[in-house]
Amino acid sequence: MSHRPPRLPVQAVRPTREQSVRDKRAVIMRAALDLFSRYGRHGTSVDQIASAAGLSKSNLLYHFSNKDDLYVCVLRELLEVWLAPLRDFSAEQDPADALADYIRRKLAMSRDQPHASRLFCLEMVQGAPLLRDELAHELRLLVECKSDVIRTWVNQGRLAPVDPHHLLFHLWAVTQHYADFAVQVEALTGRTLQDPDFFESTVANLVAITLGGVVPRPAG
Repeated sequence: MSHRPPRLPVQAVRPTREQSVRDKRAVIMRAALDLFSRYGRHGTSVDQIASAAGLSKSNLLYHFSNKDDLYVCVLRELLEVWLAPLRDFSAEQDPADALADYIRRKLAMSRDQPHASRLFCLEMVQGAPLLRDELAHELRLLVECKSDVIRTWVNQGRLAPVDPHHLLFHLWAVTQHYADFAVQVEALTGRTLQDPDFFESTVANLVAITLGGVVPRPAG
């Protein structure tokens, strides 16, 4: 008769302190994003954010020194997510494919993260008092870099002559409209980007409108 060794109790893997801090900061930032996007920086209090995050005010202030610190952290994270699709532009890509993919990805952000788009829009309308450095440096450098990509496409005859800045402004406007003015879109169409058919129709129409204006037509 064999004797099996006694089973040792399974111990749950405890998150590290660093992971716990990251998780708690993420909870705080999600709660802050929701409130900031609805009420703005001035209309939102630290107490409201702490309550929404399920924390005490003192616990929140352990992770973020004050409301403005938290607000800027939320905006910087949004900016990084917002810029990710643009970073993928490269001169080696087919411009029609690159623009179509960009429109789809930006519309997906408007569908999945409307609060983020609205908060960014609100900050711009207010003159970007706490985000001006990022706009003047990181965003401007990236836009200039990707403008060179668009100029390359134009010089190669793969795009019609177009000012890169205005093309980017157009792309941002038509895609973010569906988040920033979602109420208007639903009131006029009875649909939202959460409807898969409407999402695909929106992608197809914006791609057709955009490429129809910037992709050269074959001669003949």
